[in-house]
Amino acid sequence: MTRKVQRRNAACKRQWQKRQRRRKSQDRAEPMMAASNIHYEIADKAQAIHCAGIGAVHMMLVRLGLASLINSRVPVFKRRMPYSESDHVFNIAYNILAGGENLEDLELLRNNETYLKALAAECIPDPTTAGDFLRRFDARKIDALMNVFNEVRLKVWAGQPREFFGHAVLEADGSICGTDGECKKGMDISYDGQWGYQAQLVSLANTAELLFIVNRSANRPSDEGVDEYFDRAVVLARRAGFRKVSLRGDTAFAHTGKFDGWDADEVRFVFGYDLMPNLKVIINALPAADWKPLERPAKYAVKTGPRRRPDNVKDEVVARRGFEHIRLAGEEVAEFDYRPGKCGKDYRVVVVRKNLSMSKGCGEQLELWDKPRHFCYITNEREWTPAEVVFFANDRCDQENLIAQLKGGAKALRAPSNTLESNWAYMVIASLAWSAKAWFALLQPEAGKKRPLLKMEFKKFLNSVLLMPCQIIRQGKKLIYRLLNWNPWTETLLRGADAIHAIRGLSPG
Repeated sequence: MTRKVQRRNAACKRQWQKRQRRRKSQDRAEPMMAASNIHYEIADKAQAIHCAGIGAVHMMLVRLGLASLINSRVPVFKRRMPYSESDHVFNIAYNILAGGENLEDLELLRNNETYLKALAAECIPDPTTAGDFLRRFDARKIDALMNVFNEVRLKVWAGQPREFFGHAVLEADGSICGTDGECKKGMDISYDGQWGYQAQLVSLANTAELLFIVNRSANRPSDEGVDEYFDRAVVLARRAGFRKVSLRGDTAFAHTGKFDGWDADEVRFVFGYDLMPNLKVIINALPAADWKPLERPAKYAVKTGPRRRPDNVKDEVVARRGFEHIRLAGEEVAEFDYRPGKCGKDYRVVVVRKNLSMSKGCGEQLELWDKPRHFCYITNEREWTPAEVVFFANDRCDQENLIAQLKGGAKALRAPSNTLESNWAYMVIASLAWSAKAWFALLQPEAGKKRPLLKMEFKKFLNSVLLMPCQIIRQGKKLIYRLLNWNPWTETLLRGADAIHAIRGLSPG
């Protein structure tokens, strides 16, 4: 940032802090929101947009070489009249980053002259043209587009400190993408009665980045074909320079036929494992001395004084109405070696025994039974304690947050088109909006800002960093985004823009 920008940013921050310190506890005779005599005018010369952060994102993607890679490696058009492939891809992703939720919102942007001026564009594709672009994709072109995104991802990772490359955790899951449409090719009914598609996602847990996404009919198994994408993700992580690579997933992704190959390739894995009858026999035969208490760490540290917990209304209702209620009385963990049928060697199985008690009663609780439940995890990781294996496997739940953000935040897991491949293309392109958030975080010059941005919900990222009003000014050869508002994340945007300006020589490992 220039000295002028630094001074202005500091002044805005002081003014904001002063306003926050004003007394709010005094009795007020009038409402706080007192504006009444409001009038509207249209500016004569000043032009502004609502999404100042779109300039930083566009500059980041261009400087990382994404536009040129898309145009050279994902040939969709024979002739570009007038849009290139990157124009379409950026157009769909920027629609989401500008607050849009579906393709129809492109109509608002293409009629916003200041938005076009902010991107130095004469025009952008309308919704029907964007839909036609999606329908031109087949599986080969979609795969090429994902490879391009991952090439740029490697460039971003190349600028990270050495500790970033200690341990890559790759995980996979599936998610149903429901639709109310009835004429979408390739759609089917899922196990839970939803019509639509099923997206299989492979991601890097370290940064919550989506590496691969595959669209299938909703009736397909969630793990179908995941081995290929796990292997490709491993290759990608090793190209980046990660010194250790681990795979994890739920029971559906424990493909025992791949275990020996992964183990020989020094790929670690931790998967949930089905409790089959032969495993039940082994578990029941374990000596009592093999079971150790499983102590889970506190979810968070209390920064103030401890507070009295409020009354549990749910428990009161359950007791009053005589419902059955299951409680976790404690957890124990044990381990043993086991050889799956498709494997040529033994692997480590860690089993968690959850001691449950079920009660039922009205007023006075009546204990009915105590019955344990067992959960198994299979791994080739020998250095961790059984508890560490369990905690590592349980951390996979964070991928559910990623899926929730892709669904409810970035609106990427949707089916706006009429074929399986075109909807797959939309999912991949829309996920670029989520990837842009991660890349913007990783390129932050201050290490303390990276993690908060990576963990930030997509909607908060939009409202805090991207959706700032700004004036668009053409000055000589410069296109200036003059911010018209200030919030505590303004400095993050400004410093991120400076870091993007400084991008030089990032190359994949």
